[in-house]
Amino acid sequence: MIVTPGKINIRSRFPRKLKWGVAGCGNFTETYFLPALQLVQRSKLVSVFSHDLSRAQNIATKFGAVNSFNDFDQFLKSDIDSVYISGANIHHYEHVIKAAKSGKNILCERPIALTSIQAEEMVRVCKENNVLLITNHLHRFHPLVQKAKELIDKQLLGKIVSISASYNLSFPPDNNFRFKKELSGGGVLRDLGSHMIDLLRYFGGEIVEVKGFMDNVVYKSEVEDYASAIVKYEQGGYGFFTFSYDSKKVSNRIDITGHNGSISIETIFAKKNTISKLVIDLNGEAKKVFRKRLNKVVFMVRAVQRAFLKNEFHDFSGQDGVANLKIIEQLEAQCLSIKN
Repeated sequence: MIVTPGKINIRSRFPRKLKWGVAGCGNFTETYFLPALQLVQRSKLVSVFSHDLSRAQNIATKFGAVNSFNDFDQFLKSDIDSVYISGANIHHYEHVIKAAKSGKNILCERPIALTSIQAEEMVRVCKENNVLLITNHLHRFHPLVQKAKELIDKQLLGKIVSISASYNLSFPPDNNFRFKKELSGGGVLRDLGSHMIDLLRYFGGEIVEVKGFMDNVVYKSEVEDYASAIVKYEQGGYGFFTFSYDSKKVSNRIDITGHNGSISIETIFAKKNTISKLVIDLNGEAKKVFRKRLNKVVFMVRAVQRAFLKNEFHDFSGQDGVANLKIIEQLEAQCLSIKN
């Protein structure tokens, strides 16, 4: 294996069309991922796994897969070369390790594992078995996010002073695994927070310190429904975030403030084909506003497909899942200490 900064190359051994297996049949898989996969020409769904065999069979029938399983080992032995792992968080570790040892490239939902220790082992095993592990930080692939990143990298905003991110929606506790701490590891911070923390790092660089709060503001359950924090960037400047399950009016926004201007991004966390907005306001220039309606899951699937077919990735990997999970753990440890 040849490793160069920011790029990994692995000897190609996969066909020019990906044969996917999907492990986990939740709402996102059925409503977003699999419909998007059908729109990508060089990918095909072959096998479906669920602990509930009837659920696997229903999803396989709906999306044209030839195989359905409730045995993960048999699932891996089917005619697949790529795996999307999307079950409850507690299963990510076992499924990624087994998939890596069977030689499959892997797209794994976030948070990548229950603990960063597990996540680091997952990354290591994938490297040892020469397979790619990509964490599904979906919103990195949105064209408006990509444009904002381009402007930051070109230093058009100058020194980054602060980045704030908020994401609030209504999600009352139910039987979803996210509300069972044993299965999820935590609540809104690990769910919505894993996306936003990733974008804070994507735009601002590595985070060296975090201080904040977690609470049950509206709903009483095993896990928190609210989280908020301030983070300090290694290269200077600060980030802020707020996430909650508590707002009947869904809202999400990212504001990036630099010495030479600002960027805001609205409504990238929304149902597919919702209109998102990017506002660029640079010193000495007229304010620019861009609106875009698209299915960002298709952009993500295409990017992952390119990485798997070429056996290389650049700026999205399992290691990002590790870094984001460590930030989550730092805040959880702080809040547990305060509570006790």
